[in-house]
Amino acid sequence: MRVVLGLLLLLLGLCGSGAQGEGGGLDERGAVEESSEQTTKQTTTDIWAEVRALRDMVVELKVELKVELRNMEARVKDSESQVNELKAELMVTKVQMELLQRENSVQATQLISLETRLTATESKTSDLEKQNADLQTRLSTSESELLVSKSRIDQLERENEVQATQLISLGTRLTATESKTSDLEKQNAALQTRLSTSESELLVTKSRIDQLERESEVQATQLISLETRLTATESKTSDLEKQNADLQTRLSISESELLVSKSRIDQLERENAEKPKVVFYTALTNSGQVGPYNADITLKYSKVFTNIGNAYNPATGFFTAPATGVYYLQFTVFGHNTNAMGLQVYKNNQSIMHNGDLQQDGGSEYLTNSLVLKLIAGDKIHLVLPSGYSLFDNAGHHSTFSGALLFPM
Repeated sequence: MRVVLGLLLLLLGLCGSGAQGEGGGLDERGAVEESSEQTTKQTTTDIWAEVRALRDMVVELKVELKVELRNMEARVKDSESQVNELKAELMVTKVQMELLQRENSVQATQLISLETRLTATESKTSDLEKQNADLQTRLSTSESELLVSKSRIDQLERENEVQATQLISLGTRLTATESKTSDLEKQNAALQTRLSTSESELLVTKSRIDQLERESEVQATQLISLETRLTATESKTSDLEKQNADLQTRLSISESELLVSKSRIDQLERENAEKPKVVFYTALTNSGQVGPYNADITLKYSKVFTNIGNAYNPATGFFTAPATGVYYLQFTVFGHNTNAMGLQVYKNNQSIMHNGDLQQDGGSEYLTNSLVLKLIAGDKIHLVLPSGYSLFDNAGHHSTFSGALLFPM
């Protein structure tokens, strides 16, 4: 700024001298033309001295501008170095993210095999994937900001090149001004105009330098902000790695528990497979009325709907316990147009239950009862129609006999 003020003062002085010389020449030519040659020589000598001073000032200005340009290039190089370091840190972060993504892929493969048993674990893994997606979005934003910074640095370099071109143009114009000092008297007005233009260009150049410095300061602020965000991203990445390690530990524990559960289920399945399965359900007949008879008869339930374990024999009417255990037995008796209906339950050859009903009007009636018995393998259960009693059954399956093994012993 000091150099520019000095140059302005010198130009004002030059303009004043030129104006005085011209004014003096006109006055003297109007008054006494004999003294014109002497006045012109004196004015020329003063102009040459001022031009030499102007040249020295321009040379000094060029030197200071070069120093400022070197300082600016150094600051730009420092900015590039910081950006390169930041890029390297970002690459390291991206490598860590890729490793983390591969680990997540392995975990996802493990979770697929457990998805039917670990719904809660799937939910936590889904949360982790969302966090990873959020982290990738933030890293993409950081990369975009780095690209914007690189673009601004490229713009800064282009502005520096333009500035250098302008300085070269200024040097050329000043050289042309020095070579044309012999025509200074005739071209004084043109020189004044060109010097004013040079001054304007210098002011514009300084303004652009100030703007460049402000942009550099803004860029430095943005780089600091970006470093802060990258530090936060690295911290979140570290937390995510810890969460993944904890999740992997919990998955390992869950897998171990699942293996134990599977082993226990397999054992229970084997035990259940070894246990006998006994269930039967039968109906008496389709012929309608059965009885009354003069003697007790064994009822043979001929319509067999279910007979798992083949413990019931429809040919004999006997149910034989295939294994020792507790059994549930049930029967339904239907009487139609009879005075007495009912039956007796026999275990082996011993009667253990009698159910019957006497009807005075000879109408229709149902009678149902059930038993829970502990039977030893080989024990037999059958139903007996007592003498004088009758039952009724047809396609409606009114009289039934059923049973099942509750649990073996």
